[in-house]
Amino acid sequence: MTIFAGFEPNSQGHSKHRVAVLAFDGVVLGDLATPLEIFGRVRDAQGQACYDVRVCGAAKELQSEHVRLKVPRGLTWVTRADTVIAPGIDDLERPTPPAILRALKSASKRGARIASICTGAFVLARAGLLDGLRATTHWMAAAELARRHQQINVDADVLYVDNGLVLTSAGASAGMDLCLYVVRRDCGASVAARVAKAAVMPLERFGGQAQFIEHKAPECGESMGPLLHWMERNLGQNPSLSTIARHARMSTRTLSRRFREQAGMTPGQWMGKAKTRRAQKLLETTHLSIERIASEVGFGSASVLREHFGRMVGISPAAYRRSFGASR
Repeated sequence: MTIFAGFEPNSQGHSKHRVAVLAFDGVVLGDLATPLEIFGRVRDAQGQACYDVRVCGAAKELQSEHVRLKVPRGLTWVTRADTVIAPGIDDLERPTPPAILRALKSASKRGARIASICTGAFVLARAGLLDGLRATTHWMAAAELARRHQQINVDADVLYVDNGLVLTSAGASAGMDLCLYVVRRDCGASVAARVAKAAVMPLERFGGQAQFIEHKAPECGESMGPLLHWMERNLGQNPSLSTIARHARMSTRTLSRRFREQAGMTPGQWMGKAKTRRAQKLLETTHLSIERIASEVGFGSASVLREHFGRMVGISPAAYRRSFGASR
């Protein structure tokens, strides 16, 4: 029988990987339930459970936003766990119990795998486990995580980040994506596929996929405002640098210099972001073909759209439409 990393045979000869899901006041119930639901469904070829998943906390009872819960196990289980998961918290101002932070630090030191779901990243950050690492969290909380913990490289544009023994995920369904990714890494693709089917969810959305896209124009200084509006209105015509410069009544050299000073990028790069943003909106709200959308936004061809879209969003236009598009 294959023994996967972090798995040890039990008395019946089957492997079980110990998972501790932390519980504390203010825990987000959906985040708490996600690892229980995913890991609890994993079975090997003989139908035996692959994971021993238990909820544990520093107190015997906790209060979430909606209900009061009893916690079945104390933090002793964390000292034995192979994987420790920190769910999200409902209020970023709510302090984390010191015992929880000590348990996380201890688990990390002995080599346990540590993961967070949604704003659980703040719990890991308070334990110092994300220092110097790339991490993600819910897109609405990403700026605050970066502000409070400047030693963390916060990436708000992905579903999850794998640093080996430390993993973080974005909000809601991204936590399921992360758990399913862990199952695939531990037990193989076929086992993960069975779990996904049982949970009625896609097998996997890749970690680099965008978690949420706001249709917000690429920023630039106020003095460029009228020019940016003109550029937005004329995306489909794909104006050249010289055409943009003539409209702005500047030389191409002056335009490029001022644009880089105010926007931190060239006019061409700004146009590329604006076109991608327009393509996202069309993919979300219309049933136009990829070829038609490429033409509408000024990319010229579907292949050019796919290239830019994949580089900026992290997935293909077709995959983006499946995730965010209007129902047919």
